[in-house]
Amino acid sequence: MSRDVALRQYERWLFDCDGVLLDSNEVKSDAFHRIAMPWGKEKADEFVRYHKAAGGVSRFVKVRHLVETILDDVGNEPLIDQLLDEFGIVVKDGLFNAPLVPGVLEFLEQIPRDSLRFVVSGGLEGEVRDVLKHKGVLEIFTAVCGSPRNKVEILTSLDEQYGLGSGIFFGDAAYDGEVAARFGLDFVFVAGVSEYPSGRSFFGARGCPVIEDFTELLPGLGDE
Repeated sequence: MSRDVALRQYERWLFDCDGVLLDSNEVKSDAFHRIAMPWGKEKADEFVRYHKAAGGVSRFVKVRHLVETILDDVGNEPLIDQLLDEFGIVVKDGLFNAPLVPGVLEFLEQIPRDSLRFVVSGGLEGEVRDVLKHKGVLEIFTAVCGSPRNKVEILTSLDEQYGLGSGIFFGDAAYDGEVAARFGLDFVFVAGVSEYPSGRSFFGARGCPVIEDFTELLPGLGDE
């Protein structure tokens, strides 16, 4: 892609976490498959297909779908809570061991210091903060936001507090692009470890930049 996206001086920089900052999509897919396996491989495979199709949506929505739609056990709140707890335990070590997406640290460090940087994740907010702290990048961000709020709720809050004019959103899911468009943000699709296989063609056809990873946006910002 053109480096124009890196050269333009945005005032607000927004990043999804899984698949954008962190190479962790496979970690979560494996964890979702594991918690559904007590009901058999067919149900677990169906759940992972749903999870991948609903990229960017929180675990709270996904686990409820597993219980109420795939398992047809509507209203079983104890089971939903149990599976959410199991997922959190299974996924934690994998997230801490997942590498950063190539080039992302260097890219973040080159964003102008007077710009604001936000994480807008479908992951559990406290969990995302813990992982980014472990990776040594938490302090780079103005705010780190995640579930149980959905991304529309998060961006609404950020817009009210900071304003999102002149902003750009880096995501790896269809939902990320929808949210960016809703708030008038430019959007970049990060394709390298995305689990949205049609993303390259979908966003490319709509004129959105598509990158494999952040090495394509280096070297520095602000060079004319």
